[in-house]
Amino acid sequence: MPQKLNLFSFKGNIRILHTTWFAFFISFMVWFNHAPLMSVIRDVFQLTNQEVSVLLILNVALTIPARIIVGMLVDNLGPRRLFSGILIISAFLCLFFAWAQTFQQLALARFLLGFVGAGFVVGIRMIGEWFPARQTGLAQGIYGGWGNFGSAASAMILPSLALWVGGEDGWRYALTITAIISFLYGIYYYYSVTDTPKGSTYFKPKKNGGMEVTSKADLALYLFMSMPVYGALALLIWKLSPSGMNWLDAQTTLIGYIAVSAIYLYQAGHIIKVNKGIFKEEVPDLFRYQFKQVAILDMAYMVTFGSELALVSMLPLFYVDMFGLSPVTAGILAAIYPVMNLIARPGGGLLSDKIGRKRSLVILFTGITVGFIILGQVNQQWAVPLVVACTILCGLFSKGGSGAVYAMVPLIQRRMTGQVAGMVGAYGNVGGLIFLTVLSFVSPQAFFIVIGATAGFVLFLMLIFLKEPKGQTAEVLEDGTVQLIDVT
Repeated sequence: MPQKLNLFSFKGNIRILHTTWFAFFISFMVWFNHAPLMSVIRDVFQLTNQEVSVLLILNVALTIPARIIVGMLVDNLGPRRLFSGILIISAFLCLFFAWAQTFQQLALARFLLGFVGAGFVVGIRMIGEWFPARQTGLAQGIYGGWGNFGSAASAMILPSLALWVGGEDGWRYALTITAIISFLYGIYYYYSVTDTPKGSTYFKPKKNGGMEVTSKADLALYLFMSMPVYGALALLIWKLSPSGMNWLDAQTTLIGYIAVSAIYLYQAGHIIKVNKGIFKEEVPDLFRYQFKQVAILDMAYMVTFGSELALVSMLPLFYVDMFGLSPVTAGILAAIYPVMNLIARPGGGLLSDKIGRKRSLVILFTGITVGFIILGQVNQQWAVPLVVACTILCGLFSKGGSGAVYAMVPLIQRRMTGQVAGMVGAYGNVGGLIFLTVLSFVSPQAFFIVIGATAGFVLFLMLIFLKEPKGQTAEVLEDGTVQLIDVT
């Protein structure tokens, strides 16, 4: 039974938890600080609806590969240096956006700011180092759920701050304040935390450039599971191409496709190079892990966080179009969904700690499947409170599922926690992009059913292939000795 966490303490690992979730909170606040001010930005720059859509897409584009790259970097550099660096660099990128003078500058700054969304991965490794396996679910849930609230904080605070500052540049000063906060907290974080508790070892991957796997079959699965990450980038290019928003011309679109393909082949080459040893000799059983565990967590987060990104984007308009609500009322009802992160994600992590990693995911994904299929039956005859109750039900299970996924991530292989977290996190963004693309072709009801059916498929894979982490994993120290680490 996991021990209780005294969240009112500010000592030891609880201090690290609070300091780190607030770093994630600030990173999300900076990442989404444009959204509540977009109407003002649109008027100032006289943007078309298409140009606004381009900015929104560019804001998440870089996050997908960035989470993979940052996952590799955090395993080698440590979360203290990397999270501090992300916050400080993001402050300057935020200033670039805040004081941009043309749409092209806005677009470039928004694309680069997708980098800050990768900060989430860094904290997963930090929390995994400081909390034992029996507490990691709740700790990761608090980190993810409370940190995610940074986007909601931007929505609630920045418009009022811009009005209080006043003038036509009020929005610029509001964004500048978030940049200053990010810069100062980046410095504070560097001097206030350590990568591990005193006396603990920070394990690093033996090789750089890709995740280490332990069998030829796992290598093939790794290469296959890497494809959707780059496929999502190709999908983004398509949405901006003449076939989509017509923001990119045909030649630029082709160059983009070639570039994405080249990047995947380059990464695949590095993955094979990192793992070439498995073609010469078998990895001892003591150091083996099953990559299918990572693959299932990838797809699970694609459903949980992907559906969250999609619903946050579409719910306000859904309430307006389906039930004729005012934009203000629709916005308030839609805001219930992301706010639930504060309790649902830690709740999913706590459930994982108490009843087990696999069992909690099976229960939560059963709820996601049933909840979204019910939501898919909504029509104009439904009472609005009943529809809101259904979205709350879906949110409880999906956000709880996100907490349960990341309760298991640090238990796969300690030295590669960042890389595992990065790949899983990237799949969350991939899911959001795929689901929103589906929504552009079908009705909201069909969109909900697609999410439910996808969750049902992932649930089927969990029941057959997902294994409960048990016993210990082995890591090699710098002096060649082996240390066993509990995962239960």
